[in-house]
Amino acid sequence: MRDARTRIGDRLLHAYTWLVILWLVSPIAVMIMFGFNDKKSKSNATWQGFTFKWYGELFALTDLTQALVNSLAIAIVSTVVTVVIGTMLGLALGRHRFRAHGATNFLVFAAISTPELVMGASLLSLFVSANLPRDAVTITIAHVLFSLSFVTVTVRARVGTLDPSLEEAARDLGAGPWATFRQVTLPAIMPGVLAGAMLAFALSIDDYVVTSFVNGSTLTFPLWIVGSVKTGIPPQVNVMGTLIFSVGVLIAIINTIASRRRA
Repeated sequence: MRDARTRIGDRLLHAYTWLVILWLVSPIAVMIMFGFNDKKSKSNATWQGFTFKWYGELFALTDLTQALVNSLAIAIVSTVVTVVIGTMLGLALGRHRFRAHGATNFLVFAAISTPELVMGASLLSLFVSANLPRDAVTITIAHVLFSLSFVTVTVRARVGTLDPSLEEAARDLGAGPWATFRQVTLPAIMPGVLAGAMLAFALSIDDYVVTSFVNGSTLTFPLWIVGSVKTGIPPQVNVMGTLIFSVGVLIAIINTIASRRRA
């Protein structure tokens, strides 16, 4: 009797899990599907036929293309800066105990838990007080600030798993601090660094709330999409979203395969 109830419970749990997965995937599936919609009117909310033409006209809308380029450029620059600073901060927090260690930890997690609305408003006040023009530079600064904590936490978790004896052995063999870091420490924490980089890039390229406070006249991909809702979202948006999603899935697959090979 107990085995029968256990089997029923397992089946219900599996069914519930698949329902949750389908619920999460359904918006992405709709986006991919409407990238092939043969749109004949401003409304793209109904299926009007199958076509590949939007993939051939992907860059037909100049302002949309420029918004995507802005998002990619800002995401790449902010990710590079965030990874460099976040890696150093993660190493410091994971390896050393200093006077402001507790306060720094608190600030890192406070930045993660701070609502984007509050962060956007505070950054806007900062830039206005400093008389800085709002453009791609202020967007990049904002993206670095809100993604820095995520990279720091990811790298710090990886640092906590390191074996200190490996670095001690490298120093005993004559390696200096930089050589030890480059040949021993960095390869060991690289999975955490790459995970933090992917997280920072994803947070940057799809951010709307914070960006809308500090963008000025610069449009990013999410801002352009929200601004086009009243006139009708063009199919190119769905195509671009599909390509971005596909690249993310490909990177995740490659990272999974690489991790299994290292293991």
